[in-house]
Amino acid sequence: MRIRILGAGAGGGFPQWNCNCDNCHRFRQGRFSGQTRTQSSIAVSAGGPEWALFNCSPDIRTQIQAMPELQPARGLRDTAIAGVVLVDAQIDHTTGLLTLREGDPVRLYCTELVYEDLTTGYPVVNILGHYGGVDWHEVAIDGSSFTIPGLEPLTMTAIPLASEAPPYSPRRGRAQPGDNIGLRVEDPDTGGRLFYAPGLGEIGPRVEEELAAADCAMVDGSFWRDDELTQAGVGAKRASEIGHLPQSGPGGMVEVLGRTDPARKVLIHINNTNPILDEASAERRELEAAGVEVAYDGMAIAI
Repeated sequence: MRIRILGAGAGGGFPQWNCNCDNCHRFRQGRFSGQTRTQSSIAVSAGGPEWALFNCSPDIRTQIQAMPELQPARGLRDTAIAGVVLVDAQIDHTTGLLTLREGDPVRLYCTELVYEDLTTGYPVVNILGHYGGVDWHEVAIDGSSFTIPGLEPLTMTAIPLASEAPPYSPRRGRAQPGDNIGLRVEDPDTGGRLFYAPGLGEIGPRVEEELAAADCAMVDGSFWRDDELTQAGVGAKRASEIGHLPQSGPGGMVEVLGRTDPARKVLIHINNTNPILDEASAERRELEAAGVEVAYDGMAIAI
């Protein structure tokens, strides 16, 4: 199984276009030890020419340009994107679908609740119906697996997560199973196992099991502290209020990853305010000491 990080940032990317928090300001001033990040998405392949996108961010055009394998030019119009799998209906994970409107129907994999949000409160699917269209495949949350043509023999299984529904969802503030999922991807040829969960509000026993069994756990890296937005002066809500488990402190992501100890630990979906973006920061050194990696655009992983 091959994994490519298309975008490692949270909504808005880094630096965020309108933000002058400490990170963004120092980056623009050339006083920051770190790199830009587009909005969160990854591509997964079984080793062949076809790839599945896990989420489709607003930055997908730039991400395709940076990864020539996604545009192999085998014909007059071509793509290596065999399907798009969504973990939720959030804007930063779905808006890129509109960029794919010129092609054949988008082969879309998501839960029933996510599809509902994408045809009502945020009707991306309806809009695409006026262009190339959407070929929807429901992702079950009952533990059954699915495959994507062109990515055989990889199997994918949805793991319901505790997080938050989008602001335009009628379930905002009372998310239900299926609003947010993690994905277990298994390669029977190598035995490799990926657990991908860019949004995690809390860690239950099921998620702990997935983390412990993963060869690579690629999980929510949004915020270092629960009160990070208020401390940065850019928001009033805590990380936990918007469905993200902070990395630091008791019960935080670093502690959980240390306890479950997946073979490889990678943080993705990193908010522009997070000090771990600064490669010279004390927080970054703490992650390195704990064996936790910080995802970056273009990062490649094979398991």
